This record gives sequence, structure tokens and C-alpha cells, in this order.
Amino acid sequence: MITSTSNQQMKHILALEKKAKYRREEQQFVVEGRKMFAEAPREWVSKVYVAESVVEEMQDYLDGYPYEVVSDSVFKAISDTQTPQGILSVVKMPSYELTDLWKQDQTSLLILESVQDPGNLGTMLRTGEGAGITGVIMNKTTVDLFNPKTIRSTMGSIYRVPFFVAEDLEETMQELKEKGVKLYAAHLKGTMQYDEPDYTGATGFLIGNEGNGLSDEIANLADTYIKIPMEGKVESLNAAISASLLMYEANRQRRRK
Repeated sequence: MITSTSNQQMKHILALEKKAKYRREEQQFVVEGRKMFAEAPREWVSKVYVAESVVEEMQDYLDGYPYEVVSDSVFKAISDTQTPQGILSVVKMPSYELTDLWKQDQTSLLILESVQDPGNLGTMLRTGEGAGITGVIMNKTTVDLFNPKTIRSTMGSIYRVPFFVAEDLEETMQELKEKGVKLYAAHLKGTMQYDEPDYTGATGFLIGNEGNGLSDEIANLADTYIKIPMEGKVESLNAAISASLLMYEANRQRRRK
């Protein structure tokens, strides 16, 4: 049983939780809780750590997995949650190419520029899975997808929604346009209501930074600016809420096609 946070494995976990650069170098990330462990593809799971107080009740789940028992005090120290469930897994990062997100005329993409809130990003991924998108594209200044807060917010969708981090977002968008993907920017200059365009073909929705929106360079690549109508004195919606409305409008249209 591991009884010290000075243990090398514990140091490894803490570094994975706190440092995006270390996660990228190791190509691993940390997930907490029974649901996130149970839904992880078995071949992605590198190691499982279980608190001593729950190891007996977890035996059926752990069959066939490499695992270590950790003292409750150490487990609390390495946990990134307020109420640890007693199980933590080190998982291999998945990797996708842009072509993995391409599904001909069924393509439905969320394209993110510099989204900064981990909870927003995780919520977008989770909602995107529910709405049937084929993937998420983000630029390099978007918050790390494997941040523990982002991972928790995905509620398991991190395992199932393909993603692509673009070295050059403008170049990637040009590539999508050449493939026939119609790009729609949620933008204050939009004159068309978000539920007016036809989203039944290959579609991409552009969502910008929470505070500044889309840069002019990225917004200019959109085929159409769209707007979400606002009542009262509200000027804008949370980025994840805006993305959800757009993705589900595309889903609604496709179900009625």
C-alpha cells in the first residue's frame, strides 16, 4: 500500500493533474470517480489507484486492471475533487487526425477559438456528444482539454468525441471550406437568426473567447454570421450555452430531414 505523497507514482499523478506541459509530454491524463473509470476504454487505462477504505467493494470493477492501493490520507492529497470517491485512473491520451472528424455531408463540427474556461469546454464536449456532432476543433490557445476540471465536465464524453487541436486554425478552416463545410459564426454583427440557415449538410459552428468573442481573422472565414435573439437587457449568452443552442438546432433539423 502506498502511504506517502513522496512516492514517485503519487508525484507523477500530481504533476499530471497540475501541469498541461507534463500531460502532453507523458501523453497521459487523470480521471477520478467510478463513472469515469467504468466508461474509459480498457486499453486506454494505464494504472488505477484505489483508496484503502473502498478497495474491497471495488474488487469486481478492478478485475484485470493493474492497480495500487493508496492510504485514505494520501488519496485525499492526490484527489482533485472535494469529495473523493476513492478511485483514480491514469489514462492514455487519445489522438485524432482532422479526417477522423470528417463524415461527408453528415459532418457537424464545433470550432473553438481561445475558449478559456475549463467548465465551458467540458460542457461543450458533453453537449456536443448529445447533439451528435462529429468532432471539436480548437486552436492552441484554447484551454487544455485534459485539465481535470474539463475532464470532469465532459462526464465521459472525452472518451467518445473526436477532437483536433489545430496548429493554424485559419489553415484548418480553409481546408474544411474546400471540403464543402459551411461555417457559421455566432457573432454580434449577425443579421440572420440562428434557426434560419439550413444545417442539414456539412456544418461547422464557430465559438470564440468568453470575453472577446471571435477574432476578426477567424470570423472573416465564416460563410454566414448568425445571431441568437436576446430579450430583456441581456447582451450575450455563456459560450457553452450558445454552442449548445447551435448544435441542437442542427440536430433538430437533421432529425426532421
